[in-house]
Amino acid sequence: MGAAGYALWRIMVPGLAQLHPILPQVVGIVVLVLTAALFVGIGGIVLAILGFPTIRFFYFWAWNVINLIYPIAIFLGKMMHISKGRVEQSFIEVSNHLVRRQHIKVPADKLMILTPHCLQLDTCPFKVTRDIHNCHQCGRCGVGDLLSLSQKYGVHVYIVTGGTLARQAVKKVRPKAILAVACERDLTSGIQDVFPMPVIGVLNQRPNGPCFNTCVDMARVEEEIKSFILDEENGHA
Repeated sequence: MGAAGYALWRIMVPGLAQLHPILPQVVGIVVLVLTAALFVGIGGIVLAILGFPTIRFFYFWAWNVINLIYPIAIFLGKMMHISKGRVEQSFIEVSNHLVRRQHIKVPADKLMILTPHCLQLDTCPFKVTRDIHNCHQCGRCGVGDLLSLSQKYGVHVYIVTGGTLARQAVKKVRPKAILAVACERDLTSGIQDVFPMPVIGVLNQRPNGPCFNTCVDMARVEEEIKSFILDEENGHA
């Protein structure tokens, strides 16, 4: 991208010079600054992946760079026969790395778990969208386990049918952090929608195909909950 910016600037120099002698230098400085900002953002991403602490500025800027290069990665992946799902998985993992390096801790009642409705058994007569407490905890799907985790840790759990209801739930609860369970596509779009709110994404498992009787690793969900919430007695994790 930096090379493309430089090449474009070189092509524009004669025309810019005709408009004003100093204009090529001004545009060149702008291109240089944008290129440097791009490298700073990529540097923040690399440092986070390598495990180095990431200061708030680098986190914010790195995340903006991720959003900038994500559609380019999709395009290049298509050219190189890399599936969109694989690129989305990479996006989610990098985003998770950046969030974890912030060591964010929130009160339990400020953590929200968002999951898709396909986690519920399709033959269940008790609908849990909007209110998970309608679940009878029969153990035939993962909804009962989520309800148990909600009661154990005091976190909010919402099961939604799409992005609109998810945004309504976030607006209602006003959490400080989100633990989201979904497929690659929904996690990617959801993480982008709520930025800069910290989100940890956990991919669901689809033994019966997409959007039908899915499940999730509850042990991992519980670990992510514990990594987010504060020990209110001692004021730390």
